[in-house]
Amino acid sequence: MLRTALRNVLAHKARLLMTVLAVMLGVAFVSGTLVFTNTVSAAYEKSSAKGFDQVDVSLTASWNEEDEEETELTPALLGQVTRTDGVASAIGSVTASVALADKNGDPVGNGWQVRGSNYWGTDDPRYPITAGHAPKGAGEVALDAQTADRTGYRVGDTVRMSVDGPVLTPTVSGIFSTDDGNVAAGGTLALFDTATAQKLFDQQGTYDEIIVKADPGVGESALTAALGKALPKDTVEMTTGAELAAEQAEMTASSMDSLKQTLLVAAGLSLFVGTFLIANTFTMLVAQRTKELALLRAVGASRRQVTRSVLFEALVVGTVAAVAGLLAGIGIGAGLRALMDSLGANFPDGPLVIGGSTVVAALAVGVLITVLAAWLPGRRAAKIPPVAAMNSLHAKPTTRSLVLRNTLGSLITAAGVAVVLAATAAGDATGAQGPMALGAGLVVIGVFVLTPLLSRPLIAASAPVLRIFGVSGKLARQNAVRNPRRTAATASALMIGLTLITGMTVAATGVQNAIDKMASDSIKADYVVSMANGGYLSPDVEQDLAAVDGVTAVSPMRSSYSTVDDRDTSLTGVTGSTFGKLTDLPVTDGAFEIAGTRVVVDEETAKEHGWKSGSAFTAVLEDDAKQKLTVAGVYEPNEMFRGIMLDLATLAPHQEEPGDMNVMVKTDGGTSEAAKDALAAALGDSPAIVVQDKQDISEGIAQMITLMLNILYGLLAMAVIVAVLGVVNTLAMSVFERSQEIGMLRAVGLDRKGIKRMVRLESLVISLFGAVLGIGLGVFFGWAAGELVGTELATYELVLPWGRIGIFLLLAALVGVLAALWPARRAARLNLLTAIKTE
Repeated sequence: MLRTALRNVLAHKARLLMTVLAVMLGVAFVSGTLVFTNTVSAAYEKSSAKGFDQVDVSLTASWNEEDEEETELTPALLGQVTRTDGVASAIGSVTASVALADKNGDPVGNGWQVRGSNYWGTDDPRYPITAGHAPKGAGEVALDAQTADRTGYRVGDTVRMSVDGPVLTPTVSGIFSTDDGNVAAGGTLALFDTATAQKLFDQQGTYDEIIVKADPGVGESALTAALGKALPKDTVEMTTGAELAAEQAEMTASSMDSLKQTLLVAAGLSLFVGTFLIANTFTMLVAQRTKELALLRAVGASRRQVTRSVLFEALVVGTVAAVAGLLAGIGIGAGLRALMDSLGANFPDGPLVIGGSTVVAALAVGVLITVLAAWLPGRRAAKIPPVAAMNSLHAKPTTRSLVLRNTLGSLITAAGVAVVLAATAAGDATGAQGPMALGAGLVVIGVFVLTPLLSRPLIAASAPVLRIFGVSGKLARQNAVRNPRRTAATASALMIGLTLITGMTVAATGVQNAIDKMASDSIKADYVVSMANGGYLSPDVEQDLAAVDGVTAVSPMRSSYSTVDDRDTSLTGVTGSTFGKLTDLPVTDGAFEIAGTRVVVDEETAKEHGWKSGSAFTAVLEDDAKQKLTVAGVYEPNEMFRGIMLDLATLAPHQEEPGDMNVMVKTDGGTSEAAKDALAAALGDSPAIVVQDKQDISEGIAQMITLMLNILYGLLAMAVIVAVLGVVNTLAMSVFERSQEIGMLRAVGLDRKGIKRMVRLESLVISLFGAVLGIGLGVFFGWAAGELVGTELATYELVLPWGRIGIFLLLAALVGVLAALWPARRAARLNLLTAIKTE
């Protein structure tokens, strides 16, 4: 039986090729993901360890419970550290976010990725100078080599930068290399001399961290113990370099885990879709070899031996496909890294990592998926009585089996729809995610089970269009519904991919529309000014903007912590006299009045505290002063405006270090490039500050959503490619099965063009059938996800992206046409007489 199974594999190489490709693609995606993430993780871990080579112990400020403030790392404390036995050197480090502009004036990097620090003395071992010299004085700065390469800055160039204040124009004194993990990940590091850094970062006479290097032969634990004895108790927190490297490696692994999981989910979908193709292939192979299997049974083969024969074929196919997929995956892993590097990801250098777990996972996944998918066809083949098989009485499924399948599918679908609807009605987006995923899975499974039943009416709906193509169109429709189970399995693979793509597109379109609506409805300001790194603006920014010609109203939004009714509560300070001109927030109770001690609160806060218009309460402000406030009105919140808003004149006197989240500006001429340039010029064209109108805000969010969708489209493309292989495989094997029929059609007058047209139309109908099911399910899931989003985003409403849905249908049609090219050509080239004699 094993020899027979092996001969069958070798005899049907062409038929099994598509199955091998499907499994290989899925395995390649899995192994490529593991190789890529393991390689990058290992490179980061190595970089982290190397980055802390100059750190044996790190000292940071500790929290003093009695004084309720952090202790300061002073030069005196640094001196104590330096004089401690076992200390070779100690460096005082200060760090803060900075903003750097490239040669075109555009910000370099994104917010937190751009940091500034200090170069210690004239020869800092952490940052070897590769060109120029170390920075000296306020007019010089050194840049890391990667940033210099990206921006084109060289020694002697003048750069524009800002550190939460006025624009600086220092000269690049030097270029340095570093093993800093942030720089390795694509960030930027700018170094000043220590005195300049302390002044710019508002840390005169103090440090963020003291980095200690031990004498040769002194271990980290011994150094930690010595420092613990030498320094005042509870003055500093001590962390060894090994611990810091381990923490950074753990953070890297954690960040890579999310990427790995996303890629593996996409790979899993490809394999799931491939399962349909494999099952379809073996079902057709078994059907085509019915008489052969019947003869084996007749000469003494048992059911178990027949099943084992089919599973052995699957084992051989799965092993070959898994090995090929593993090799392809190694190439994909290397290619992904090169691609990410070319896109500016700048991963640390390191060898390609092919772990034993990757090899085992790839082989296990490929072999198990193939064997499991072939088990049911093999089991079915074993159940066929020899005489029935020889007479082909088994070909049509019984009415009982169809009724059972349709009943089961209806129950599963109904249960899934009920769970999804219950999740959308729950009103809790976080708690409903699990039930929503369960319901969606049940609906997909139920619809898959029902697909043979659905295929007849949906494909029949194409009859009016297919009549245009005459006999070829009629035959194509009849062929598509001749074997509903096969058609269902073929169409389901495409259905799953389009379900996910359509669902995400519908939900993302609704979110983008909600954000646009929120910005246009609630903001009357022409511009919103904020820090590029998400930090706080200096209060001077508001004054500078108010002095610009044409500006009619300005208001900052300043956050402040307070306590209300023994609960930590955030207050938002605004300019009460102008804030109403800059916003349009619907009021549900009282009036939108912010002046003196009169405040407005959002509906959620009012409900939480039991307030209404006229309610009075006491807030404990930052300086512990108690301030009595009165609710003037209650407004509807959104993602941009919520909480308690009060007049800055009331809030500001109680703040020690005020900072504005953003500043809203209205001009007499509305938005224009001239007005935007005037506002930016008033702020010194600072790269640290961005001036955005409502369109800029919406476009920024749209870019993020579009990027996310494009990434997901790319990941799901693999599943769609596997689905295409399934269509090709089904048609090719169907052509083989119908060789005699095709020969007869040729004999009665259907020419080769007609045969090609028939196969292509059949492929087109099957593809569009899967697309219609997928798009229908995707719209349903997109609506359900949108209902959850609507609980958090008040302006959300369902918006169907008809343009993209049309594109999805066109792509499905294109898939059908392309998938039919080879099978149609093969059918048309069949020798008429040979085909008629085929059994």
